[in-house]
Amino acid sequence: MTHSNLRPDPVESAVNLHDRALRCLSRRNPREARSLCRRSLQILEKAVGQNHPDFANVLSTLAETYEVAGDLENAARFSQRSVRILNKVSQSHPGHADVQKLLCQRSAQLGGIYREQGRYSEAERLFRRGLIIAKKVYSPKDPTLANFLNNLAVLYKYMGRFNAASALYHRALAITEVALGPDHPDVATIYHNLGGLEHARGRFARGEPFARRSVEIRKKALGRNHPAVAADEAALAAILEGQEKYNEAEQLYRRALAIFEHVYGKRHYEIAVNLNNLAAVNYARGNRLEARKLYRKALAIKEKLLGPD
Repeated sequence: MTHSNLRPDPVESAVNLHDRALRCLSRRNPREARSLCRRSLQILEKAVGQNHPDFANVLSTLAETYEVAGDLENAARFSQRSVRILNKVSQSHPGHADVQKLLCQRSAQLGGIYREQGRYSEAERLFRRGLIIAKKVYSPKDPTLANFLNNLAVLYKYMGRFNAASALYHRALAITEVALGPDHPDVATIYHNLGGLEHARGRFARGEPFARRSVEIRKKALGRNHPAVAADEAALAAILEGQEKYNEAEQLYRRALAIFEHVYGKRHYEIAVNLNNLAAVNYARGNRLEARKLYRKALAIKEKLLGPD
């Protein structure tokens, strides 16, 4: 929570509740985090009102509890409310750096939710606006700026704007490696995304070294059973699948699926993605009955989370 001088002191109980919510999120406990956020919001509403940046900041964490759980509709609803509040505060306090930083961060959060929902033009508007603000309030060498470059690059990959995405990824990678060192998990994220970009281009062999590097860095930093490592391994599996290296691809998909089910449960969006990928490998290997079963499970999860249309 920001220690803005716009907040009357003390509201320590609300601050503590929010801090506890963030810790719960880091432990992948969105339900408890959500309860803590709501209690924090009740205190802040009475103490500072609903149009204060701290209220907006807790709203954004509440949105994240829904996003982590795969409920994108509620995630978008609370994130939108957070951004609206911060827009108003930013207009009345244009020189307040803390508010500007919160605004670009929360714009990126909402843009990420829109990207997951397939609302690409709305996501691009938010990412570009957040990047403009970030360039004003962060140093050109600040790794936070690299995060905004990375967010826009991911969107451009989804939109098929591969050259623009590649340029942004490499700018983000250069900043992050210098600022945090070559073995930092944030560096792994960009290698992961570079591999994903080559996958989207159909250049699987070119993407494999990026994907393997992301697994190597993240596993060393976080341990082999971390969900971020599982995501890296699933991305590597997709690249191997594209090269018809089905044995290793299936092993990686099944390992990632087991970790995701342990962390997220069986009805999360990530589960649907990995079931779909595992089905594709089985179909390519001629295991059509197994593929059909996996595709139907993936479809059922996506229909429940995203709606039938």
